[in-house]
Amino acid sequence: MLVELVVENYAVIERLRVRFHPGLNLLTGETGSGKSIVVDALGLLLGGRAAGDMVRTGAERAHISGIFEVGVCRRLRQVLEAAGVEIEDGELLIEREILAGGKSRAFAGSRPVTASLLRELAPHLGDIHGQHEQQRLFDAEAQVEMLDAFAGSADLVAEVADLYLRWRSCRRELDELERNEQEKLRLADLWGFQRREIEEASPKPGEDAELESERRRLLNFAKLEENAASAYEALYESPESAIARMRHAARRLDELARIDPSLATLGESLKSAEFAVEEAAYSLRDYLSHLEGSPGRLEEVETRLAAIEKLKRKYGQTTEQVLAYLEEVRGQLAALENTESRRAALNEELRSLAAAYEAAAARLSDRRKDAARKLEKRVETELSSLAMERTAFRVRVGPAAWSERGVDEVCFLVSPNVGEEPRTLEKVASGGEISRIALALKTCVAAGAGKTTKGEGAPRTLVFDEVDAGIGGRAAEVVGRRLKDLAASSQVLCVTHLPQIAAFADHHYYVEKKEASGRTVATILELTGESRTREVGRMLSGEKLTPEALKHAEKLIQAGSAGKRGA
Repeated sequence: MLVELVVENYAVIERLRVRFHPGLNLLTGETGSGKSIVVDALGLLLGGRAAGDMVRTGAERAHISGIFEVGVCRRLRQVLEAAGVEIEDGELLIEREILAGGKSRAFAGSRPVTASLLRELAPHLGDIHGQHEQQRLFDAEAQVEMLDAFAGSADLVAEVADLYLRWRSCRRELDELERNEQEKLRLADLWGFQRREIEEASPKPGEDAELESERRRLLNFAKLEENAASAYEALYESPESAIARMRHAARRLDELARIDPSLATLGESLKSAEFAVEEAAYSLRDYLSHLEGSPGRLEEVETRLAAIEKLKRKYGQTTEQVLAYLEEVRGQLAALENTESRRAALNEELRSLAAAYEAAAARLSDRRKDAARKLEKRVETELSSLAMERTAFRVRVGPAAWSERGVDEVCFLVSPNVGEEPRTLEKVASGGEISRIALALKTCVAAGAGKTTKGEGAPRTLVFDEVDAGIGGRAAEVVGRRLKDLAASSQVLCVTHLPQIAAFADHHYYVEKKEASGRTVATILELTGESRTREVGRMLSGEKLTPEALKHAEKLIQAGSAGKRGA
C-alpha cells in the first residue's frame, strides 16, 4: 500500500508531497491540471520507462520517491532478499531519479537497483490501469496473466516456466551436440596426432631451461675448467694461495695477542674468514671433479632442445603451456569418446523433462479451464451491476504451442447485445464499455488473487486513471460503488472527472495548476468537509458554482457515505 509520494521537478510539478490512506483515494481537478502526471510519477516507481523530457524545464534532474507499506508479503520479501534490499519497520522506500540528459537511476531501501527489479516488485506493490492498459486488455498475454491471477496459479505457472526453460536448454544442448559431432570427428585424427607427438617427446616442466643451462656449460667446458682450476689454485693449492697467506697471518696475530690481548678478536675474525675461503675452495674442487665435457652429451642436449622447441612452436611458448595443451587435447578426445553416453543421458533427461512439463502444463490447463468458467460468471455479474446487464462474457482456452506459459491460448470474448456471437474485445466494445469491462476484470481478479494471498500482509495499490472514460449517469454511479467495494480489500487511487464517482471517496484530493514567479506549478490538496463539497459541486455545475450544485453535491456525498456504512 502506498503511504507517501514525493515528486520533485517532474513535468509541471515543482515539489509536492502527499500522504495516501487505505480505502478509496480520489484525485480530481480541471482538465490538464496534472492529475495523470501524479499517476505517471507513481508508474516510474513501479519500473516505468524514464525520459529526459520528463524533467521540469530548467532543472537538472527529477526525483520521485514513494513509501510502501509491505507487511509480511512473502513473495515480495523473497525478491528483496535476493537483491540485498532490507525492509525497515514494514515499509519500503523506492526512489527514481531522472537526469535531464535522459539517464535514470533507481533505488530500493536506499540501495541502487535496476529498473527491471522495480518491474519485478511492481506486481506485489501496485497495478496501474489507464488508457494504455485498456489497450493492453486486447493482448493475449495480458489475458492469460489475468486468468492465472484469478485462478491463483502463480506457483504452478512458475513450475511450468521452469520445466519449459530446462527442457529447452536440454534440447539446445542435444542439438548442439549432434551439430558439432561431425566436425569433432574430423578433428579427432588431428587431436590424436597431437597427443601422440607430445606424449612421445614427454617434456617435463622447466626442462627446456635446465637443458639450455647444461648446453651453455658444455659449450664452455674448457673455459669453465680453466677458470675453476685457476681459482682453486689461488685459494688453496698454490704455495702463495690465499689459505697459505691467511694461515701465516694467523700465526703472527697469535704472537701479537700473547703480548697484547686486545688483538685476540682479530685472530678470531681471521679464522672465520679462513673457514669461508676453505669452504669455497672445497666447493670448487667438487665442481671440477664432476665437470664433464663429453661431445656426445652436447649432441644429446641439442637434439632434445630441438625436439622441445618444435613442440613449443606448435603448442605453447613454454613446456608448461605445451603440457597444458596436451591436457586440453586429452579432454577433447575423452569428451568425443563420451559423446554417445552424453547423448543418451540428454535424450533421457529430455524425455523426463517433457513428461514433467506435459503433466504440469495439463494441471495448469485444467485449472485455467475451471477458472475460466468461474471468471465468466463473476465478470457477467460485475458487468450487470455496471449497467451492462445483457453483456455476455466468455473466456476461450484453446491449445497452443509449448511455451513458458504452458500449452494454452487464452482469449476474452464479449457480446454487449443479446443475440450477437461473442467476439474479441477490440471488435465489439466501445470506449465506455472497455472501461467497465476493465473495472469488472480488475475487481474479479483482485478478489480471486486476494483469496490466494490471504495473510500476505498489506493490500496492494490499485490505480485507475480515468476509468470513467466514455460513461456517465447511472453507469458512473455504479462504477463509483464498485470502486468503493474494491477499496475494501485493496488501496485504490483513482483519477476521475465524474462527481458521481468522486462522491464515493474515502479521501478526496484536488489537483490544481497555479502560476508562481512566471512558472506553472501543479499542487495537490486533500479536501475535507466544505472544501470537498464545493469541489464535487464544481464538477457538477462547471465553472460557475451554483447553490443548486452545492445541494446536489451534498446529497451525492451523503449517498456515497451511506453506501459506505451499508457496506
